[in-house]
Amino acid sequence: MKKISLLVSAMMFLLFVNANAQAQAPAIQQTNQPDVSKVIQFSELDHNFGKIPFGKPVEYDLVLKNISSDSVRLESAQPSCGCTTPKYKNGPYAPGESFKVTLGFNGMTDGAFTKTVTLIFGNGIRQVVKFHGETFKAPENAAPANAAVQKLKDNK
Repeated sequence: MKKISLLVSAMMFLLFVNANAQAQAPAIQQTNQPDVSKVIQFSELDHNFGKIPFGKPVEYDLVLKNISSDSVRLESAQPSCGCTTPKYKNGPYAPGESFKVTLGFNGMTDGAFTKTVTLIFGNGIRQVVKFHGETFKAPENAAPANAAVQKLKDNK
């Protein structure tokens, strides 16, 4: 019985040590990530669309500039949802060269929205870009009735 108890205790200890080591691993990976601000300069990291009509697609151009001494390649742009469409060319982009990523939103979110796109460059460099705004629905009777127009129609 003592052997079984000792064996179970040893297994529990090993499971605890293994789980603790795995929980610490992501923190180590984050510290090794290259600093994107030393490689790419962004025109903005959070774009405000303001108020837009519900269902009306909108786009904006995010301008990026390679400020490093090496060429840069944009590997992918991953949107947070299907309502966001990034358009870009992979590159490579030479040192000092500017390029753009067009971020589109279909406008089909009712009310306030915040969306993100993760830009992934070579060498493990990543940057999350946000945009936000608010959609509004036009009232059913958007234009007020105009009695003068009706009088003109009646005189014909």
